[in-house]
Amino acid sequence: MIDQHSPASGPGRPKDPAKREAILNAARLLFLGNGYEGSSMDAIAAEAGVSKLTLYSHFKDKEALFCAAVKSTCETRLPRRLFQLDGRPIAAVLLEIGQAFQSLVNSPESLGLHRVMVALAAHNPQLVRMFYDAGPQQLLDDLERLFAQAHAEGRLHAPDALRTAEHFCALIKGGLHFRLLIGRDEAVDEACAQRQVADAVAFFLRATQPA
Repeated sequence: MIDQHSPASGPGRPKDPAKREAILNAARLLFLGNGYEGSSMDAIAAEAGVSKLTLYSHFKDKEALFCAAVKSTCETRLPRRLFQLDGRPIAAVLLEIGQAFQSLVNSPESLGLHRVMVALAAHNPQLVRMFYDAGPQQLLDDLERLFAQAHAEGRLHAPDALRTAEHFCALIKGGLHFRLLIGRDEAVDEACAQRQVADAVAFFLRATQPA
């Protein structure tokens, strides 16, 4: 995922990547368990086993830490290499992206973050926008570039690459994501989820087949 929208960290270059990762892990754990407003920087530092000085040397404030936690999750689950065509069949590329995206959005971590954002939507819209820019928007940007390239090469019909990216994400989510989000379903059947992704990609390719 790209870095252009990510919030700035604290001053200077982080001295210890392991401590940064510990902070991000602690932030994810507490934000999901206690919500955004119920998670203090003191508690995150204690959970990570670092001092507040160390915490603030990596992240300037709680908003920056929250967005970094979202961004790092997306980068780990949807690495940049997935969005490179590199001469590969477009179906194989989309299946790999679709499976990784489905796994991410239906994970307990992602579902928890989604619920936190819905709860904050009415009284902290700025944070919700930051969350969207750090996570979902980055995915759409990557897909938009991929589909624009595929369209230019005649491999897909996608004159509006951003809209095509939004359609692709909606197809991959299907009905399963909403059922998990509201607790209608409690767990993902992996075989069923993989079939759903394969069906969605096949439908997408038929809809975007070059003339």
